[in-house]
Amino acid sequence: MAKFRKKPVVIEAVAARDLINAFEFEWSALPEWAVEAYERGIIVAITQSHFTIKTLEGDHRADVDDMVIRGVKGELYPCKPDIFAATYEPAE
Repeated sequence: MAKFRKKPVVIEAVAARDLINAFEFEWSALPEWAVEAYERGIIVAITQSHFTIKTLEGDHRADVDDMVIRGVKGELYPCKPDIFAATYEPAE
């Protein structure tokens, strides 16, 4: 068995809570990529507690406490807060 280390890449992320609130109250507070994802039907079924992200692997639920990550190829996916904290740190 071989071991591998994740390459250091910089990603963009936003709290699902911020997306939920901004979609309801202030779109200008959202990153441009989040607005585009909504307009293209990638972010759908928004409620006060969750929304759905459509991906190539199927639909993924983003709960209010999750982080929404924009990957290196522009793909979006939810990440639980404990996994996010263990995997990512702020970048400059």
